Parts: sequence; structure tokens; C-alpha cells
Amino acid sequence: ADTIRPTATLTPQIELTVKNTNMANRIALIIFLNLFFKAESLSFTLSARNKKCLREEVHKDVLVTGEYRLSEAPIKTHLTVIDTNGHVLYKKEDAQKGKFAFTSDDYDMFEVCFQSEGTHGQGIDREIFLDIKTGVEAKNYDDLQKTEKLKPMELELKKLEDLSESIVNDFAYMRSREEQMRDTNESTSDRVLYFSIFSMLCLIGLAIWQIFYLRRFFIAKKLIDS
Repeated sequence: ADTIRPTATLTPQIELTVKNTNMANRIALIIFLNLFFKAESLSFTLSARNKKCLREEVHKDVLVTGEYRLSEAPIKTHLTVIDTNGHVLYKKEDAQKGKFAFTSDDYDMFEVCFQSEGTHGQGIDREIFLDIKTGVEAKNYDDLQKTEKLKPMELELKKLEDLSESIVNDFAYMRSREEQMRDTNESTSDRVLYFSIFSMLCLIGLAIWQIFYLRRFFIAKKLIDS
């Protein structure tokens, strides 16, 4: 049976000597935020002639990076990354080891699929290691530090700035979703109210029609006087 298990998760450790109280508070905030933005790697086994897909939601204009590694096996395994519209974001035949990266055009869900060749019952299981990062954690701060010649403290402050911006964007998105859900609920409530009124009027009309129909029926049978 296919299994998925998380491997060790690493959180960057910051060891700095800070004399200024405000600076110490900033470093503490960086550590606090890193606890919520730590990356998680996955490893799982894939049997012959089987397919396994992993899905991830991303916001608009978000950088997504992935790194994969497959164990040696006498069968081929193909990797495909697609969005909900079926657009191929990355494809690799006979995947062994590599990386991929793309930036989302809109809020979407992408799917990472591994499909193995061979025949059922071969008894060949292939170990797959996958590490996906999105947003701030996907940025290469080492290259940024070299390019802009940032000091260690400036680099950590840059990380803090990006993390704060990411949190603000997430809250703004959740707020917009909340407003959309509220509008949807209000619209649904109005429709339910109108439908209830319409149903009640139909029932009243049906009851009145039944009264007149039964009255004519009883008169025709001379059970009551007209």
C-alpha cells in the first residue's frame, strides 16, 4: 500500500547577540514567524503502474518551488505539474532528480502527479522525496544577500519584511473571502425567503381551488344546496 510520511522539518536558527532592546524584539518576532513558515518535506512510496497526486492551493503572484528525488528502480516514473485548467506547469519524463519553479497567475490549486510505468504485481516500490515551498519560504535569500550585499542583520530584517507582507496579504485575502461568503449567504437567504413566500402563496391558492372544486362537486351530487 502507498504511504506518505513527513520527514524532518528544519527551522532556520538565528543566533545573534543584540544589545538594543528594539532589535531584540525584532529578532524574537522573526523566530516567532519562522515557527509558522517552516517548510515540510514529504516522502512516499509508489507502486508499479500506479499514480499519486498531491494538491496545494496558492494565491495570485506567488512563487512556488519544488525539489524531488526518486530512488533507483527498473521502471520509469513520470512527473507532471498542472493547474485546475489543465495547463502543464512542469513535465519530466523518467524523472530521477530535479527542481521546478513557477509563479501563479491567479488564485488556484496546482497538482503534482507522479505516474509509474510497469505492470501490476511486479512488487516494485519506488521511494519518492518531494519538497514544495511557496511564497516567502520559496525565495532564495542567499542569492539576494550576495546580489545586494546585505549584512546578516539586514537579511533577517528583509525576511521579516517579506513575512509581514505575506501575513498581511493572507489576512486581506481571508477578509475578501469573508465578504464574498457574507454576500453569498445574504443572497441565499433572500432567495430562500422569496421561495418560501411563493410556496405559501401556491399552497393558499391550491387550498382555495380545492374548496371551490369540492363545493361544485357536492352541489352536483346534491349533497348541499347551491
